[in-house]
Order: sequence, then structure tokens, then C-alpha cells
Amino acid sequence: MEKEQLRERLASAASMPKDVVMKAAVVTAVGNFEVCIENYRGITEYTECLVRVQTKGGQIRLSGKCLRVEYYTNDEMKVTGRIESIEFADGRNKE
Repeated sequence: MEKEQLRERLASAASMPKDVVMKAAVVTAVGNFEVCIENYRGITEYTECLVRVQTKGGQIRLSGKCLRVEYYTNDEMKVTGRIESIEFADGRNKE
């Protein structure tokens, strides 16, 4: 059994949130003007049209207009602007 599957089952059995056990990213969108991302590793690209964020499981890509990182800490960040799309890439090779 893969480590990730074991953690997921453990989280389910212990009634613990998956983001805590698996260190998964938590993405919260408020309309199309604000996104908060928790449990991220770093910002890999930042322009007014694109914000790419690295997470344990891959990348999160926010596209839009007038994008701005309002704040970021070691645990959480907030992006504002006109958000047109949120994309997730798992980062694993698909062979």
C-alpha cells in the first residue's frame, strides 16, 4: 500500500482532517476576487496575470487580471484580483 493511501485511511479512521494528516493544500475561493491557499511550499511564478504556487501534491495555477498577493506567511497566502481560473497539476509523471 502506498504511503499516501495509508495516510488517507488513517485520517478517515481517526476522523482527522485530510489536510492535517496528508499536508494537503487547502484552497478557499471567495467569489472570483479572492483565493486563500494553505499548506503551500512556495510561489514559483508571480505576475499580474498568473500566480503559480507549489504544493506537496503539485502546482496550483491562478489566472486572471490584476492579480496581487495580499499577504503570505509560512502557512497561508491570499491572492486577490479578477480570478478567471484555478488549475491543479499533480506534479507526477504520467507514463
